[in-house]
Amino acid sequence: MSSIKALVIGSGFSGLSAATHLSQMGYSVTLLEKNDRPGGRARQFSTQGFVFDMGPSWYWMPDVFDWYFGNFGKTAADYYQLVRLDPSYRVWYGQGESERLDIPADMAAFEAMCEKLQPGVTPGLREFLKQAAYKYQVGIHDLVHKPGRSLSEYLDLKLLMGVLKLDVFTSMSAHVHKYFTHPKLISLMEFPVLFLGATAQKIPALYSLMNYADIALGTWYPMGGMHKIVEGMVSLAEEQGVNIIYNAEVKSLDIDKGSIISVHTAHESYKADVIINSGDYQHMDGRLLPEAYRSYSSAYWDKRVMAPSSLLYYIGLDKKLTNLRHHNLFFDEDLNAHAKEIYETPKWPSKPLFYASVPSITDPYVAPEGKENLFFLIPTAPGLKETDEISEKYFDIIVDRFEQLSGNSIREHIIYKRAYGYRDFRSDYYAFKGNAYGLANTLMQTAILKPSLKSKKVKNLYHTGQLTVPGPGVPPSLISGKVVAQEVAKEFPLLMEY
Repeated sequence: MSSIKALVIGSGFSGLSAATHLSQMGYSVTLLEKNDRPGGRARQFSTQGFVFDMGPSWYWMPDVFDWYFGNFGKTAADYYQLVRLDPSYRVWYGQGESERLDIPADMAAFEAMCEKLQPGVTPGLREFLKQAAYKYQVGIHDLVHKPGRSLSEYLDLKLLMGVLKLDVFTSMSAHVHKYFTHPKLISLMEFPVLFLGATAQKIPALYSLMNYADIALGTWYPMGGMHKIVEGMVSLAEEQGVNIIYNAEVKSLDIDKGSIISVHTAHESYKADVIINSGDYQHMDGRLLPEAYRSYSSAYWDKRVMAPSSLLYYIGLDKKLTNLRHHNLFFDEDLNAHAKEIYETPKWPSKPLFYASVPSITDPYVAPEGKENLFFLIPTAPGLKETDEISEKYFDIIVDRFEQLSGNSIREHIIYKRAYGYRDFRSDYYAFKGNAYGLANTLMQTAILKPSLKSKKVKNLYHTGQLTVPGPGVPPSLISGKVVAQEVAKEFPLLMEY
């Protein structure tokens, strides 16, 4: 076959996915990564014997990971060991054993837990999950695989007939309240959409598919950390012949006759026939490209609704913790109030909910013996510029509540601490408004209403990842990489040589 050079920018999940799929198709692929290691937001770092995943920590939708590796005749098990967590996670609603819920992996046990809270709920719960399963099947196995470049992609009779069943015009909140009345169950069903970019009152009930992923498909963990997925993808990419170059930040572009002809880093220049950007979309479109070649204006980007940013804390403790699970959600404050401070009246939260991950409970690899690896996350409104004082203020707030609710004293046992927030997302990833999760999945930012995966003004530039189709999250990013690779193959086909 004739050689077409493809250049992928960024080694996050979507970039690695695009690179592996293009290389498998026969393209000559080079991948440029700004940082010194792969993974984008899913990087990992080690210090003092602790191993910290820097970003994603929830492994949901295992079927999508199997689908990705299955494209290459592999399985996830070829690259990492996966374990199902049971309980899936713990939710803390207040102090005392009666104010916390362990979410069982077993469906019968889950139903029994819900029934104890809301007697008679089981038939409604089963109907809720039946509908969620349908949405998952249509959403994850059909809708998200479409490139979103034309309305005609969605003019499928079966799909159109099923639109009402997808609940795209019903809010998640209204849908949940139809089946559940107990406040703990309502918050449990609404929490998965917290990171999608709007309150449950504004997110389409289509996203109850997340409840199916949570409750039916379960919460998993790759031993060694989430970065093991990245390591597996890098290994697969290299097996496919992808050339990965680190410390290679793209600084400028040469454009001739409407096409990018070369890409410049601080040290090298690279020529390519087609460019796939998996870095921040707005940074490429609104900063690296000359104004005449930008698909979207500054005003357009300013009007986009972004998913949250986050304040993160990586903590090493010189003691083991009690009363904790691998994943812990602290819902002892009002979920709706915090969500409004993220989405409706953006400001630093007055009483933040937070998440605590203790992967060393499951995985001895990530902390020295007798010590604990602790990760805190506070979701925040995008664009809030934190200072060291703000970071410390919120750390004190959540540590006080963590100690009170869990019964663990940790302040005097912290032997390592690193904060990570808006400034870091901007400097490490050029993340627009410091977002951590990409573009919000609101109805008006769905499918063809998202920023296009193909540049409108540069003939050979494509985009993949969480600011384009299908949207934020690790599984959608894996799918995004293949979707864009298929579009490249259509418009820059390899020619057979005889």
